[in-house]
Amino acid sequence: MKRVVVLSSTLIFLFSGLSAQENAATRSPMGIQVSIFTANVKQKWNDLVYANASAAQKLDIYLPDTGDGPFPVIVAIHGGAFKTGDKADDQLVPMLEGLRRGYAVVSINYRMSGEARSQQVIQDVKAAVRWLRANALKYKLRADRIAAWGPSAGGHLAALLGTSGDVPLFDDATLGNPKESSRVQAVVDWFGPINFLTMDDEFSMLGMKGMQHSVAGSPESQVIGELITSVPDKVKAFNPSTYITKDDPPFFIQHGTKDPLIPYLQSSQFAYNLYSVLGKDKISFELLEGEGHGGPQFNGPANLERVFAFLDKYLK
Repeated sequence: MKRVVVLSSTLIFLFSGLSAQENAATRSPMGIQVSIFTANVKQKWNDLVYANASAAQKLDIYLPDTGDGPFPVIVAIHGGAFKTGDKADDQLVPMLEGLRRGYAVVSINYRMSGEARSQQVIQDVKAAVRWLRANALKYKLRADRIAAWGPSAGGHLAALLGTSGDVPLFDDATLGNPKESSRVQAVVDWFGPINFLTMDDEFSMLGMKGMQHSVAGSPESQVIGELITSVPDKVKAFNPSTYITKDDPPFFIQHGTKDPLIPYLQSSQFAYNLYSVLGKDKISFELLEGEGHGGPQFNGPANLERVFAFLDKYLK
């Protein structure tokens, strides 16, 4: 595994061996429902409604079997190109490791591009966070210790949640609990797209033939609602880098060097943008050598140890 730490405008590469555990780890089959992993969780609530604008606005809460709480919270935001995926599919599996480590795990659904546009999507995510704060006492949650963790499109939404703070544009009061903050205290961004307009050029720079994004019908054009190259202002408004400020939470960012869907330069540039404002102590950035769009290097035990070491530092 190649690990990359942002120390300056030049990325400095640090090498370490791939553990036997990581080599043995395998990704769970796409689409598998996590009920097989949560069947024995003693304290759980499924399909709780956090807003009333859409049937999609529901979340699931899982609590550790031991301890009285309140528990720090991992908000799991599924990926799926902003148009597919579900709070109860296999993307949740690595986050569920948090139950064993004393975290509450909350998996959310949100309106996707088939019924909503970019601003509404992030408004849903923020509404879910506000709902959790408003109901923290009832569900044994630490309202002051919430992290967002997502892969792919979920990584984008986690990142935007982290940088946009209380940006009024994204906090729709009609979705409920307007007096609560939608800020989070930490972000785990796994291979999320950041600047939709630069992805095609970045694949060319890397000498890779990756997925095309600056075309009609791409996931990004669908969630924006128009061809992204024709509406750069709307794309900028959905870009997490647009809202970076010094009071943003710490970030843990990972990306595979062979990702054929999202070029890893998306994450490296975002990490540097964050570093430039927040400083290196709040930014952890790693490239996973040879890995694609998710995979065993992400979900393996050794890598999850790194993720949870980061979360423990800021949430416990």
